[in-house]
Amino acid sequence: MVERLVPTALWDLFQRVVPEVPSRPQGGGRRRHGDRKVLAAIVFVATSGCTWQQLPSASFGLSGATAHRRFSEWTKARVWAKLHRLVLDELGSRGELVEVCDRLCEHADSEKGDLTGPNPVDRGKYGSKIHLITERTGPPLSVGISAANLHDSQALIPLVKGIPPIRSRRGPRRRRPGKLHADKGYDYSHLRRWLRKPGITHHIARKGVESSQRLGRHRWTIERTMSWLAGSRRLHRRYERKAEHFLAFTAIACTFICLRRLVC
Repeated sequence: MVERLVPTALWDLFQRVVPEVPSRPQGGGRRRHGDRKVLAAIVFVATSGCTWQQLPSASFGLSGATAHRRFSEWTKARVWAKLHRLVLDELGSRGELVEVCDRLCEHADSEKGDLTGPNPVDRGKYGSKIHLITERTGPPLSVGISAANLHDSQALIPLVKGIPPIRSRRGPRRRRPGKLHADKGYDYSHLRRWLRKPGITHHIARKGVESSQRLGRHRWTIERTMSWLAGSRRLHRRYERKAEHFLAFTAIACTFICLRRLVC
């Protein structure tokens, strides 16, 4: 099961970002579980949607509490964001990323905790949004979370700033997108001005001017990526009190979406 959940391509990349095990000069202590087994357990939780207590210990040789401690340790070290960026670099070096940025959207999940709020479209239930920017063919480039009652337009600038410098087949790293598509929720003059400053060509639908049918030609790409994210069942409902833990599961899901493109 470990080899199935953590294929060789993923394991080779993960070894490049995982921090070294701290040494114990005084000796003693319990033997540390292997990183690949722990990573497989975390991937199982992310894809199956089970809780840490429901993790089948016999399959991985470790308890859910051990996997959760290592997950928290790696989250604090920003391992998941680094892994996602590393996969994007591999795609960029192969010429798989035609344009650095193209779409923007959001998705809602529910449970109380950091960065949660009443969802205005779901009877005020507490929840979080997943905000996403993808390349025009679907791979996610930048991801963030917010409270469910935050207006979508407020996520645009942080997400664009969060796009990492990605390698390209020729020339320097791409640090800014060439153009960006967004729906009517982002139709604000200050956002248009902000995008024009670094030379980003924007195609933002105008309220009362452009029909939703025309927007649908671009909208389906982000909707498809959101459906890919839904394959990670841990994102269906937010169990994590800490926002960085929920964001970590989101980054893991984005990594697997990009990895599928890499190994195809």
